[in-house]
Amino acid sequence: MTPVCPFIKAARPDDASAKKPCENQNKPQPASDSKPKQESTISPKCPFGYDSQTFKLGPLSCMICQALLFECSKCMPCSHVFCKACISRFKDCPLCGADIEKIEDDPNLQGVVDRFIEGHARIKRSQISTEEEEEAEGEKKTVIYEDVSLERGSFLIQHAMRALRANNMESAKSRLSLCVEDVKEQLERMGYTPELCSQLGAVLGMLGDCCRATGDASSAIAYFEESVNFLMEVPKDDLEITHTLSVSLNKIGDLKYYGGDLQAARSYYSQALDVRRDAIKLHSSVPSQSIDIATSLAKVADVDRNLANEDAAISGFQEAIKMLESLKIDDQEVGLEQRRLSVLEFLNSQLAKK
Repeated sequence: MTPVCPFIKAARPDDASAKKPCENQNKPQPASDSKPKQESTISPKCPFGYDSQTFKLGPLSCMICQALLFECSKCMPCSHVFCKACISRFKDCPLCGADIEKIEDDPNLQGVVDRFIEGHARIKRSQISTEEEEEAEGEKKTVIYEDVSLERGSFLIQHAMRALRANNMESAKSRLSLCVEDVKEQLERMGYTPELCSQLGAVLGMLGDCCRATGDASSAIAYFEESVNFLMEVPKDDLEITHTLSVSLNKIGDLKYYGGDLQAARSYYSQALDVRRDAIKLHSSVPSQSIDIATSLAKVADVDRNLANEDAAISGFQEAIKMLESLKIDDQEVGLEQRRLSVLEFLNSQLAKK
């Protein structure tokens, strides 16, 4: 499944105010200048051409995974550069077709990429007001600098997703780990807002997906559990938070299930089901919530069947079928209707096995 950027709806944070030195301080000012000056905005652009809307490729990107270079490596003798994990799959240079005689690390270019990330892609400006400093210097005009055209977090998330799709897992994990650090820093500064909480839970879940894709089940479970433990501590009246929480619980259940620990799998599936049941009490008019509950019921019932508890399994399948059959979905929600029919078909097939 294609990952979705958890920062896609994130708003650009307020930046600290910067001071502009006064010019000709001894020059008399007209009376009209005595009124408070209006705030102005400076919108600097990314020096490498990256943009938050297009996420275009730039000179610091790997042409194979189309993400920011990670463990930058140079093909010899043509000197074209790619991510180490990406170019290691080729015998000829993907750009010029030259035979690759050897691959050398390019620490200088990687250093440029890392400095770009720290100084540009990771927005860490202080949000402390400088009003007292301005008054002390007698300067009233405030210049607000925008986020150099990048939304907070979105840039690194997008490049992590590109790397993930290209199976460059270490690159994806590196970018996602930076996002986790940034969101945690934001939480300490701005408080546990629903938006930041759902973002952190989603990014931790994506890190778990990276580990699961590489066969590292224990690390995947650790990331999913961190997501769960964190989201358990915040109010669950927000749909994004409850969805992220239930998904992480189900993913732990899946790993336990395929690892042969059916009792643990059932426990996590049941927790996800409880979260979704609680959510529908507050958002009963959201059809996707009902489909989520039916899916969780199917997971619990499947484990019950494998645990030789056939009566409980049949009861779970029947409850899910009844819920989906009574669910009314708007004609415009084509994707949601297809999902409902798909889950319903699976439930009916499972019930037929009794």
